[in-house]
Amino acid sequence: MMKKEKTMFVVNVEAAIYDDNQWLFIKRSEQEEHAAGQLAFAGGRVEAGARANDVLEQTLHREVMEEVGVQVKNLQYVNSTLFFADNGTPVVDIVYVCELASGIPYEKSSEEVDAVLWLSTSDLLSTAEAPEFLKENVRQADSIRKKLG
Repeated sequence: MMKKEKTMFVVNVEAAIYDDNQWLFIKRSEQEEHAAGQLAFAGGRVEAGARANDVLEQTLHREVMEEVGVQVKNLQYVNSTLFFADNGTPVVDIVYVCELASGIPYEKSSEEVDAVLWLSTSDLLSTAEAPEFLKENVRQADSIRKKLG
């Protein structure tokens, strides 16, 4: 009988934070091992630990607070994708659209975030700095946001 190969995944969540007709983005730190210096949504990986309900949502809240120092509300699922990190690790990535609940975003985690910026949908879609997958995530998040009113 053949042994089944065990595949390990990183589970990552991202917050498409919307406020006043703009999206919150971070410029990832040049020190990051994956996608250093790229524009991205705030977010991060699920950490192994105590059993938890709503682990994706809890992770999103924790990572947003750790990276940019704000709280979010009204989370809505956007999409999930599989990609391979720069080191070859498979990553399941889940994006949520959400609203800014409180706080003023800033570069709280300098090891992870070089800059925080607000951009409109059209500005993000027209910038050469944004990777194509981020543009697609913004398109999808914007569509869901508009349907929700």
